[in-house]
Amino acid sequence: MRHHIIVKFNDQVQDNDALLREVTALFAESVQLPGVTGYSVHSNVIDRDNRYDMMIVIHMEKDALPVYDACAMHKRWKSEYGHLIEKKAIFDCD
Repeated sequence: MRHHIIVKFNDQVQDNDALLREVTALFAESVQLPGVTGYSVHSNVIDRDNRYDMMIVIHMEKDALPVYDACAMHKRWKSEYGHLIEKKAIFDCD
């Protein structure tokens, strides 16, 4: 399965490139979890108000989702970056 996290950041974010590097480094830890086989982080290339800023894709087995949800890396994502998120969408697919 692919677990997509699509994020629109709020006005507190001034340097999207620096944030992309930080988030990429954080999600690199996800591959240490059982059932997670890969990840990628993508930055939007079109600057418009109706666009999201970043998409994180994690490749995992379906039964790895509860492990991912409970892991320290996911908790850090929420606690360290949650205040920077204006809105997000989560999408899971095969």
